[in-house]
Amino acid sequence: MAILDSINPTLTAGWHRPDVRDLARDTGWRLKDYEARGGYQALKKLFAEKMTPEQVIAEVKTSVLRGRGGAGFPTGLKWSFMPKNAAGEKYIVCNTDEGEPGTFKDRDIMRLDPHAVIEGMIIAGYAMGAQRGYNYIHGEIFELYQRFEEALEEARAAGYLGRNILGSGFDFELFAHHGWGAYICGEETALLESIEGKKGQPRYKPPFPANVGLYGCPTTINNTESLASIPYIIRHGGQAFLDLGKPNNGGTKLFSVSGHVNKPGNYEVPLGTPFAKLLEMAGGMRGGRKLKAVIPGGSSAPVLPADIIMDCTLDYDSIAKAGSMLGSGAVIVMDETVCMVKALERLSWFYYEESCGQCTPCREGTGWLYKMIHRIEHGQGRAEDLDLLDDVAKNIMGRTICALGDAAALPVISFVKHFRDEFAYHIEHKRCLVPPEVQRAGSTFHTRLMAGATC
Repeated sequence: MAILDSINPTLTAGWHRPDVRDLARDTGWRLKDYEARGGYQALKKLFAEKMTPEQVIAEVKTSVLRGRGGAGFPTGLKWSFMPKNAAGEKYIVCNTDEGEPGTFKDRDIMRLDPHAVIEGMIIAGYAMGAQRGYNYIHGEIFELYQRFEEALEEARAAGYLGRNILGSGFDFELFAHHGWGAYICGEETALLESIEGKKGQPRYKPPFPANVGLYGCPTTINNTESLASIPYIIRHGGQAFLDLGKPNNGGTKLFSVSGHVNKPGNYEVPLGTPFAKLLEMAGGMRGGRKLKAVIPGGSSAPVLPADIIMDCTLDYDSIAKAGSMLGSGAVIVMDETVCMVKALERLSWFYYEESCGQCTPCREGTGWLYKMIHRIEHGQGRAEDLDLLDDVAKNIMGRTICALGDAAALPVISFVKHFRDEFAYHIEHKRCLVPPEVQRAGSTFHTRLMAGATC
């Protein structure tokens, strides 16, 4: 990871450069490059200073690093749940099954800084007494799997993995596991089922993975970005990481900005940065159009209208107070050309398709939501549909084994709440409130076509 030069403190350096955008020319991810910018110094410090596992966990707690995959749970607290004296194997698992629509931060970390993930996993293993780790990599981006395998070979050859790492007496081995692209496998227990060779479906909890995880052994699962932040915390101290952000929101965060902006991409900023600053960094609104709405934390986060999001700072507490969640940090920007009914139709179709079918409320409810929204979008809506949508969505929430049901319901509830007039207009007039020519003007396809590009 790296912080952009325009933001004050730097966490790391090296990935956000035009010369590494083309992977064919990208060599900055190699071990020698990682070591040149301070890589594996945290691991060496840990062994040289004979830090105890308890001291490592204490530093992570001090940092107030919160899970970067979506839930925002304190990482240090999660690490402390791992049983200290449990007999047998323990596991560390990295969740690189990045499948949330709008999210593309972890793939950049894996492409351009894989050794940060490896070092973070080794430190995590030491802190929790685990000697085996797996990185579960999203199956539809095979290049990440290949790159991580190469990085693992470099780390083994240099003595950072295997037996008696750097003469410390600590053993740790790490493996890459290739997923198959199912969104549900981003849920931590479905991920464990997949590693074990089973159908990727969530488990009942309790028991929780910290007690009964991979192969029935104590297991801790962390997001890619979370683990890539660990080397900085150990090298510079938890307080230094906390000071990059704000109280209760330690450090920096990668935000995947997409939609109607001039420069979509990944931007790393300190937590607590105003949303307006991130929008400015992303080049502002495309075509100079007005901001209409933003989904601030990936497709499962409630949508926020422009007047609300522009008053927010990018941290867990501010976004939650506004009625949404920071989630994975996928910021989907929508301008005035967007039909909110059509946007919700596309989101609801995704969750309908990706439901694993294990729980009846999710299996049936996601289909009902999609069909009702599809009906409204195509001029067949009924006046009672809006209340029915809200009722179905709220009856899905909290009634499923995992959070996919909630993820499908929250966008529906928030879209209808904040843009009810558009849905009502669709139902009454059998067409969109936003004229077709305006929608076409805002589409990426139309923009490229007008510029003379071909698809």
